[in-house]
Amino acid sequence: MSYQPGRPRVVTKVDELRDVLRAVRREGRTIGLVPTMGALHDGHLSLVRASREECDYTVVSIYVNPSQFGPSEDLEQYPRTLEADLDALAEYETPLVFAPTNDEVYPDGYATWVEVGSVAEPLEGECRPGHFRGVATIVLKLFNMVQPDVAYFGQKDYQQAQVIRRMVEDLNVPIAIRVCPIVREPDGLAMSSRNAYLSPAERHRALVLWNSLCLASELVAGGERDAAVVAERMRDVILSAEDARIDYVALVDPDTLAPVEAIRGRTLAVLAVHVGQTRLIDNRLLEPEP
Repeated sequence: MSYQPGRPRVVTKVDELRDVLRAVRREGRTIGLVPTMGALHDGHLSLVRASREECDYTVVSIYVNPSQFGPSEDLEQYPRTLEADLDALAEYETPLVFAPTNDEVYPDGYATWVEVGSVAEPLEGECRPGHFRGVATIVLKLFNMVQPDVAYFGQKDYQQAQVIRRMVEDLNVPIAIRVCPIVREPDGLAMSSRNAYLSPAERHRALVLWNSLCLASELVAGGERDAAVVAERMRDVILSAEDARIDYVALVDPDTLAPVEAIRGRTLAVLAVHVGQTRLIDNRLLEPEP
């Protein structure tokens, strides 16, 4: 790919990446990493903005990681929009994009995987076996390749962020993890690369995810403390949409992701729902009044 003025420099090889970043470190500059699978939207770009505010130099990785997709998932259909992504990043004066090939990441004979414990087991761990093994492995590889000072993730993938935090703590990885707020469309739908799969009618029906989270917040603010009652009301809202299918609706401890029965403190409402053929996730922290 030829370099175009104003766009980020794109490197595909780890050796070249390290050569560039070695020079950055010699200057004493801090490095931020924003790991993505591309198809960038304002949610991703909010992480780029955060990195630019906190770090001297920002690296955005763009890699659709095959090891985190199940055999019946959307690996082949996942949107790949590198040219548009580079245009978007140029507006934020992003200096470097790392876009490796599969052969660079998983060469012949690759046989090492990262398994994170209990925080990776419920919710997405149950619905997508092997998903977090793939996530933890690619993120640790990116950390080793880039060696950033800070790495940025979004709260929409709340469980993923908790898995990464656990891995970093357990393996003594010297990187600070920043989790930035969910970025939503004006009507509340959480921004996601998979929103592009939705037809206009499905896009409208997908609002039941946000509506159910708003209802949960209202119920808790109104004094409801029975998690089962809140979850059931959320399910009612979601299933009011034609062709919505629920993978899970849960109220959990925001640190351990263990289910809660009574809402006594900060609680995470989390859900995964299929609208048509598109699987969407979302969450919201519930803050009961003392």
